[in-house]
Amino acid sequence: MFQDKTLKCKDCGKDFVFTAGEQEFYAEKGFQNEPQRCKECRDARKNATKGSREMFDAVCAECGKPCKVPFNPTEGKPVYCSECFAARKA
Repeated sequence: MFQDKTLKCKDCGKDFVFTAGEQEFYAEKGFQNEPQRCKECRDARKNATKGSREMFDAVCAECGKPCKVPFNPTEGKPVYCSECFAARKA
């Protein structure tokens, strides 16, 4: 039913293959339009919109090593480095 198609990326101009499997997936999801960008340009576009995560300095309550955490530590609550956190979880 579906056959591979060669499309041209609207960002970089490179040819890419829109496979029969991808076309079937698009049809199942009800997507009307073919992709306009190659995988590399789609990935670059996705990553460009993601904001970088702010990391905060902390000291591990278990081993005392300095570490970075993705949240602002609250005074009086323990913070654990990734190794100690994993060990406590296990």
